[in-house]
Amino acid sequence: MEKINWGIMGTASVAGWGTIPGMKQAEHCNLYAIAGRSKEKADMYKEKYGFEVSYGSYDELIQDEKVQAIYVPLPNDLHKPWVIAALKAGKHVLCEKPIAMNAAETREMFAAAGENGVILMEAYAYLHSPYMESLIRDVKSGIIGEVDYIDTSFVTQGYKEDFRLHKEHGGGAMYDLGCYCTTMILSLIDDEVESVNASAEFTDLGVDMLTTAQMRFKGGARAAFTVGMNLGIGTNSRYDRLFIHGSKGSIRSDAEYNQEGCVSYEIRTGNAIAQRVVEVPQNYSLEIEQMSRCILYGETPHISDTFSIKNAELIDSILAKIGY
Repeated sequence: MEKINWGIMGTASVAGWGTIPGMKQAEHCNLYAIAGRSKEKADMYKEKYGFEVSYGSYDELIQDEKVQAIYVPLPNDLHKPWVIAALKAGKHVLCEKPIAMNAAETREMFAAAGENGVILMEAYAYLHSPYMESLIRDVKSGIIGEVDYIDTSFVTQGYKEDFRLHKEHGGGAMYDLGCYCTTMILSLIDDEVESVNASAEFTDLGVDMLTTAQMRFKGGARAAFTVGMNLGIGTNSRYDRLFIHGSKGSIRSDAEYNQEGCVSYEIRTGNAIAQRVVEVPQNYSLEIEQMSRCILYGETPHISDTFSIKNAELIDSILAKIGY
């Protein structure tokens, strides 16, 4: 079986608990190279996860001719320079969400991919899930009629020494969690955003810890979400919610973003209640496998440049409203 030599740029925690295990499960992926800011950290990852080579700098990873695709889980402010450097070196890139600090950077990055004849895709593992496929299929089928309102939430806690607490690195709830909610909404409402309102609670360091936003689409549908990094103290609990209201019924789900295993949601139409149960494999393996197929067989990226730019524009509007 054909395999893509993948390299990882950085030793971020999401790579350790999410993407690397997913790479090991993906059929068309060869876990080839890991690069860190220090050779010692890269060597530790190489030994722990079974990479073939390790590098003490990102430049060395980019210069390795055997590397075909690079996964970038760096802090948000570092996405643009390192992604563009990798693209110019002829590497395909899967970049962690949010792909950039704003829509202008996002456009520039996708333009660089086009100019160098390589693929760039934003990494939202949950969007590759069969749960999302089922949800979108039910919404598009008209079973709940025309969608007129969506509400979703994603609230977590436990942030200590973390780049997500620093504004200069693109920290805060909107960048880290709000991008999940905006992509969920845009996946379910295929329309242009007409207006946005939002408010937030900020830390002394200038990042939003709790943000709420409301938006109206040109066709009349509305959506709202809440994201936060301050749910309680001293536990690992989180709060995820999705509610989709339509002219004939509604859909409810308490499934977590990126949840695996048996994932369900409830469809209500009139007095009838139906339960959808979807078996979901490791989401990160799905996105790595899909990206590998795009490279090998010309498959269309599941998360398109158009979608990523539209989402970045929406995030820009919300950040402007809260005064980030």
